[in-house]
Amino acid sequence: MASAAMSTLNLSSSPLTKQQLRFGASTLSAEHVSGFSSARPAPSLCCSSSHWRAVKLRPRRRPWRRAGNRVVAQASGYKVAILGAAGGIGQPLSLLVKMSPLVSALHLYDIANVDGVTADLGHCNTPAKVAGFTGKEELAGCLAGVDVVVIPAGVPRKPGMTRDDLFGINAGIVRELVEAVADNAPAALVHVISNPVNSTVPIAAEVLKRKGVYDPRKLFGVTTLDVVRANTFVAEMKGLPLADVDVPVVGGHAAATILPLLSKARPKTAFTDEEVEALTRRIQNAGTEVVEAKAKAGGGSATLSMAYAAARFLEASLRGLDGDADVYECSYVQCQAVPELPFFACRVKLGRDGVEEVAAAGAELRGLTEFEARALEALKPQLKKSIDKGVAYAQQQPATVAMG
Repeated sequence: MASAAMSTLNLSSSPLTKQQLRFGASTLSAEHVSGFSSARPAPSLCCSSSHWRAVKLRPRRRPWRRAGNRVVAQASGYKVAILGAAGGIGQPLSLLVKMSPLVSALHLYDIANVDGVTADLGHCNTPAKVAGFTGKEELAGCLAGVDVVVIPAGVPRKPGMTRDDLFGINAGIVRELVEAVADNAPAALVHVISNPVNSTVPIAAEVLKRKGVYDPRKLFGVTTLDVVRANTFVAEMKGLPLADVDVPVVGGHAAATILPLLSKARPKTAFTDEEVEALTRRIQNAGTEVVEAKAKAGGGSATLSMAYAAARFLEASLRGLDGDADVYECSYVQCQAVPELPFFACRVKLGRDGVEEVAAAGAELRGLTEFEARALEALKPQLKKSIDKGVAYAQQQPATVAMG
């Protein structure tokens, strides 16, 4: 873990007890700050899918402490590297990570334009120390000693493109970055955002295997955006409080391989057949919805919602590393939830070593509705094809020398 320098959040000279810590337009009370080390969950930057469980958490090591009228970061935070930090996802993601009380050091990497992002974030009065790294010659330094690596690097989707259309470019980017991770941060958790996730995660696995450092518990495809969208759309349709809604989303992270299990939604909610079909179709095509909307202003893909979802999953991972009990999120991982598919998105329990268990061995795949069962069978060959494509690509690439 990284050592955190004594960064401060400025407060007035009046007592802390009822003061407010201000981050832009939002506030955290001083009582909440002390709550970061209490037996109750810390105030979350992102709505976690495990909040509804009413889990009693063990006392957490303090990432913050009081010092007179200041709140300071201690050396119990984690070091996070974001590879592709100057991009459309990387910049808002870096801002959200900078706000996390569990992060003490934030390393930003890209092939260009990192210095400005680093300077900009460095002015935010939150404790995480920010450092920028530009170009391949600085990648090893970026990765040294990090606990979690997040990879949003690559090109975004454009109108008319599928996630698979990105394979030719992003596959090579992910391969090179994961090779560097294997050489310089082999014990780190790796969060892959770069599309097509259905293929880039198998590529990452093959690279790590070749380097002799593969641990399937520590490699994740970030599919949290599908869960975030499902929760949002269900809450809107049914008039439910968003914080109460949790919809597991399984399968993969592209079009029809995305399968929201509305029958397993919490709270228990009744849907008509028409509502199920409409919601499923919208969740599967929500990325295209954003791409087409942004085309009117010159193009782009889902960057802000993806950054939010990635920050939520990172926060869950860090809580798992920190020893919090019962931290669950859906993620695309190596598992046996569907025996014929080596990788599958399902709910996993996160712990000190990454994936602690695939929740109840994929119990959510039992007792599906007829619609969900048909959709599951239909997605299997598509997902298998994407997995095989990633594996074949990685195995055809020549081995590289260590970077760093």
